Amino acid sequence: MNEFEQELTQRLDAIREQGLYRELRRINSPQLPHTQVEDATLLNFSSNDYLGLANDPLLKEAAIKGIQRYGAGSGASRLLCGSLAPHHDLEQAIAVFKGAEAALAFSSGYTAALGTICALLDAHDVIILDKGVHACIVDAARLCGAELRVFVHNDPDSLAKILRWADRRNTGLSGKRRPRTLIVTESVFSMEGDFAALRELVELKEKHGAWLMVDEAHATGLYGERRRGLAEEFGLAGQIEVQMGTLGKALGAAGGYICGSRTLMDYLVNRARSFIFSTAPVPAAAAAAAAAIQFVQSEEGQARRNQLWARVDQVKNGLIAAGFVLPPVRSAIIPLMMGDETRAVEAAAALREQGVFIPAIRYPTVARGQARLRLTVSAAHAAADVAQLVAALSNLKPGPEVPSRRA
Repeated sequence: MNEFEQELTQRLDAIREQGLYRELRRINSPQLPHTQVEDATLLNFSSNDYLGLANDPLLKEAAIKGIQRYGAGSGASRLLCGSLAPHHDLEQAIAVFKGAEAALAFSSGYTAALGTICALLDAHDVIILDKGVHACIVDAARLCGAELRVFVHNDPDSLAKILRWADRRNTGLSGKRRPRTLIVTESVFSMEGDFAALRELVELKEKHGAWLMVDEAHATGLYGERRRGLAEEFGLAGQIEVQMGTLGKALGAAGGYICGSRTLMDYLVNRARSFIFSTAPVPAAAAAAAAAIQFVQSEEGQARRNQLWARVDQVKNGLIAAGFVLPPVRSAIIPLMMGDETRAVEAAAALREQGVFIPAIRYPTVARGQARLRLTVSAAHAAADVAQLVAALSNLKPGPEVPSRRA
């Protein structure tokens, strides 16, 4: 073993000692309620496939047609010769679906966040994040060079205090352009399942002349009359400068997107490095995502969403009866707090022995001492699946109460 490998081995040993070592599990089946995890068939309550579309024949057929007509790969970046018809069709579908002027597709939600934030801000500016945002937003905030501040999760008063500081800071600066302040939040938080205080955030950004970017990754397809997301549910979509989302959760495909004004999209095409310097998403993924968007807007899509909420209610009622304290919001994400990392790992292993797959979520995905089982519900789950889940979880000692959050 050379010096390079010795150094990495020591680092890995330290990770193991903290109970934070992770390994990849081989999944030998499509995303289904009953998933083949390595050599065992387990009831899967860990997928973000909220509407059960990842293995839907509609999406698979669209992907196959995309491959047959446009090939397996895109061949180049969008600004060279890789801007294929499926990409343009997808972006048009996203814009219509979200009620936006335009949209831009990225290879992932991560690259959408990275490219957009770094294109909008530099060291002249301020970026303010909710403490609960996804790692891709944190990484983008660090990389863009803007002065970074974090407000207490879902606490508008904490945000207001930082905005007052940003106003003073920006007033004292001079340069070629006006310093800008960008607020970034998720609408439905990926680890807690709770809702952002979007109304208060919109009021504050307008009061202070800031911009607002909202990640609808876990809300798109699930909330609002037209399933556009939580911004639509609250009637605020037109007051948000930048909406971000993913195509690989409720929509069952792969990729990310930004939507908003045509001017914003034109700017990102010219300045978002993760867009400019990436090979375009494969045609199959773009075609499948476009098919999913059409499905979500249909009556069948509404029925599928209603089916999801029926399963969510069944899960929550069963767990409350079993003694678990759950967040008071209607979300397909249900955190079961364990606190200690070792306890969370042991609970996940105990569930697996009972045929239920819910991996432990530990630091650094969540803060130290906030380890949990992140239970997610799909419309594809049957009532019998939920009964099996509740029975298995009833054999676990309930964790500490989930901290209260503003919804």
